Amino acid sequence: MSHSDVVIIGAGPYGLSIAAHLKAYGVDFRIFGHPMYTWRTHMPKGMHLKSEGFASSLSDPGSTFTLAAYCREKGIPYSHTNLPVPLEVFSSYGIEFQKRFVGVLEQQQVESVERSPEGFRIRLENGEVISARRIVVASGLANYEYTPPTLAALPKEFVTHSSRHHELDHFHGREVAIVGAGASALDLAALLHQSGARVQVIARRSTIRFHDPPEAKKVSWLRRLRAPITGIGPGWKLYFYANAPLLFRRMPQQFRLNKVRQVLGPAPCWFVKQQVVGKVPLHVGMNIREAKVQNGRVHLQAIDASGSERTFEAEHVIAATGYKVDLNRLVFIDSDLQSAIKSVEHSPVLSPNFESTVPGLYFVGVSAANTFGPLLRFAFGADFAARRLSRHLAKSAKHRQSSESLIDAEIPSESEIAVR
Repeated sequence: MSHSDVVIIGAGPYGLSIAAHLKAYGVDFRIFGHPMYTWRTHMPKGMHLKSEGFASSLSDPGSTFTLAAYCREKGIPYSHTNLPVPLEVFSSYGIEFQKRFVGVLEQQQVESVERSPEGFRIRLENGEVISARRIVVASGLANYEYTPPTLAALPKEFVTHSSRHHELDHFHGREVAIVGAGASALDLAALLHQSGARVQVIARRSTIRFHDPPEAKKVSWLRRLRAPITGIGPGWKLYFYANAPLLFRRMPQQFRLNKVRQVLGPAPCWFVKQQVVGKVPLHVGMNIREAKVQNGRVHLQAIDASGSERTFEAEHVIAATGYKVDLNRLVFIDSDLQSAIKSVEHSPVLSPNFESTVPGLYFVGVSAANTFGPLLRFAFGADFAARRLSRHLAKSAKHRQSSESLIDAEIPSESEIAVR
């Protein structure tokens, strides 16, 4: 059995960023997963990020290899704002980040994690067993896809979650109903329409609220004062969520849960509006009561606010119904270990350093949103998480070379991290 001080599960923006910082500290770690896996396989080709360019960088210790720097090197068009970032550009940037700042990435799936006298025992898909003192779970959204029971009851060949679609060409000429009103729903609607599918959108919300486009002209200092720009959007409320995650953690539990649910809810981006409005039927205010298959077609029976009923038909239904954090969905975590993790609404309760109630077990990314706020739902939150967690892990780490000593003065103070 091999040993490691820290094992990172997941190689998306959070996992790679944490690995980059641990490597700089000289901490003994191993990271497992496929680089940018969710972005490369669970999001549709041709999609563009909702986040602006300046808010779409991974975190390296010197903040040198930003998305802007990568695009400049490769000759790719880039702007801090107003120019949507293609999914393929962001994915390739993440892979290049891994090569430069992480190094060895073991593209193995973790099959099980259980407690052991050494801390934890991890089994990989190739049969290798590893012991680790600490584990960082950075597995991302892919484990948390949510399909409402009404749709989930349909035969599998007639319904899929939006995260299951990267290639869309096979929908050419087919009738597709997309259920949802957020970015995933409208992104897919636009791309399916472009690929030749006959697509319609069915939304429970009474309106589809597209994000407002960013201002084309340079914003005055007074406007910036009234609505400061942040990596998750403009305004003082979002400024708080983006810059004070440690303070957010100290807020009452119900306040935190409500804000994570309500802030930055489903909303497609401004540049998608012209691709769907007038081109794709948008049925809003419709609550689906029943879904069934008849004669090889899906029939969705819905009711609107006035009580009027309507039936929609399609060959296939895509549930663009978002994600719900649920620790039980992390099937690689042993049941005994699962039961030892204190949770609220199926999300782990975390310390200021991302540690769960099981010593040595940490959660980052969307799994940590109920503790630290909406910031952790976005790639932009990777910088805060990586700096905060790596500093904590490095203080009591076993280093790759015994001659290396961790000089506390080299580690940023908590006050410095708190405002990132």
